[in-house]
Amino acid sequence: MSTEIANESGVEVGETAIVEVARHTLERMGVSPLAELSIMLVELSPMAELHERWLEEPGPTDVMSFPMDELDSAKRPDAPLSGPALLGDIVLCPEFARDQAAAAGHSLDDELHVLTVHGVLHLLGYDHAEPDEEKEMFALQAELLADWHAARATRERDERRRAADERRDAEDARRQAADDRVLDTVGLADTDTDTDTDTPAGRSGPGDPSPDGS
Repeated sequence: MSTEIANESGVEVGETAIVEVARHTLERMGVSPLAELSIMLVELSPMAELHERWLEEPGPTDVMSFPMDELDSAKRPDAPLSGPALLGDIVLCPEFARDQAAAAGHSLDDELHVLTVHGVLHLLGYDHAEPDEEKEMFALQAELLADWHAARATRERDERRRAADERRDAEDARRQAADDRVLDTVGLADTDTDTDTDTPAGRSGPGDPSPDGS
């Protein structure tokens, strides 16, 4: 599943996590793995232009979705895959979302994750114009986010455990190497001691000159 992201907002955000939560949502919703999604982060001015042009509403907003191809959700799982389908574009405005994040009591990145899932659901045909639609969409949005957070926490925990195991293995190898060096040194010392005791002090070995020089 191809997901491209371009940050033209001038705000530093966690782009990798935005892509991850978008892919997670698409996978959970059973979207074709050949689907292509584009995510763009923009400044207030271009977002206001898009908002006014397409929705005829003044000023910027937090997220907008622009669907492209209709995906065949009724296709059998064993049916041949068609060519890549451009699902659409999601446009996010981090600067606008910043105040929403503060009001919600979480980080800007957390708010962008919420908006990304929201945008993907819009691309898939969900809406919140009517109370029943809003209830369904926001319940699904919360479920998808909770599932992604749980999966991410599990992955990060596994990565920390794996890193700890690698550090422990490296430390064990370092200690073993140090022990081997000590044993090698002791082994050499034993050999020298054995050689020295072959000729007692004060006695000449074979071929050595006698004390009187004869």
